Amino acid sequence: MSENLSNPAEAWGRIDDQGTVYVRTRDGERVVGQWPDGDPAEAMALFSRRYEGLAVEVELLEKRIASDSLSPEDAKRAVDQVREAVDNAAAVGDLDSLKDRLDALGPRIESQRERRKAARAERAAEAQVQKEEIARTAEEIAAGEDWRRGADRLRDMLEQWKSLPRLDKSIDDELWHRFSTARTAYTRRRKAHFAEQNERRGQAQQIKERLVVEAEALADSTDWGPTAGKFRDLMAQWKAAGPAPRGIDDRLWKRFRGAQDTFFGARDEANARLDEEYAANAEVKLQILTEAEALVPVDDLDAARAAWRDIADRWEAAGKVPRGQIKELEGRLRAVEKAIAAAADDEWRRTNPETRARVDDTVSKLEKSVADIEAQLEAAKSSGNDRKVRELQESLEARQAWLDQARKSAEDLT
Repeated sequence: MSENLSNPAEAWGRIDDQGTVYVRTRDGERVVGQWPDGDPAEAMALFSRRYEGLAVEVELLEKRIASDSLSPEDAKRAVDQVREAVDNAAAVGDLDSLKDRLDALGPRIESQRERRKAARAERAAEAQVQKEEIARTAEEIAAGEDWRRGADRLRDMLEQWKSLPRLDKSIDDELWHRFSTARTAYTRRRKAHFAEQNERRGQAQQIKERLVVEAEALADSTDWGPTAGKFRDLMAQWKAAGPAPRGIDDRLWKRFRGAQDTFFGARDEANARLDEEYAANAEVKLQILTEAEALVPVDDLDAARAAWRDIADRWEAAGKVPRGQIKELEGRLRAVEKAIAAAADDEWRRTNPETRARVDDTVSKLEKSVADIEAQLEAAKSSGNDRKVRELQESLEARQAWLDQARKSAEDLT
């Protein structure tokens, strides 16, 4: 059997007369198979297809590595597997080019390895910052008293921690210890808080049950003033007791409030009936107020005092008025009383002998002082001492102003 040179694969291999198939490489020829008693063209076609299969494998591997879908370790293993297949391939074709392509993947894989290493380092740095923040926030929560939202926040932070990559063991363990310790401390304090709260709620329930009994006992009382005061005391005790357990607190409050409403509703009805009865008294007092307010301003103090005594007697005799009018009517009457008292005070100041004596003494002293300065002023003018004249003139003007004011005060007391 002679060598077939017409096959397209003849550039990369040959088949000799004994049917031995060779492939050509940079290192020389090597046997890749036997094809005795067969068509050489068919043999070369078969071994060429095997080469094409390897080429497809290399191409697919190049694409997978280019897409970064393989880890560097998986990519290296895949390259080694394909390289072994190429090295031992029973195929005819440009096997050296396939090896070269596989060799070219090495630097690319190493570049991907370095890039992934840098990305891991960056992610680790970010994760460390996040874990440090988680630990710090957990410690703040553990030191606080947010018993409702704190537990939810710590659960969310635990899930966040689990989603982050692990760090260097010593760093990761230290941060985890801080986070875990804070969670444990918070959980213990939270349980203690709610246990204490439950105890307080139980005590509050006992107090409020007693208050409800007392309130219901007062609900039908008609001793309006003292009973209203007792209800105010009961309400203060209710607020001081704090909340009872949920549901129970609402039930007790409904009973307590019901007793209050019964009492105050009856009191309001009684007061409304009294207001109707007192309406006529208010009309009488309005007429008395008209007389009283006519005394102001006070011109004749003695007459005003006599009229006031009669008005005060008739005012008391008129009786109670509706509650809504008490403040207005009493306020107007007090204004008249204050005006008469003020007029009496003014009269006393005017007629007080001691006050009059003090004012007259002041007038006398100022008149003498003015006369003395006027004499000194005439002497200064005669001597031609202009500077002294100016000083005495200013002093005289001041003394004269004081004297005028003192004389006016004396006239007011007349």
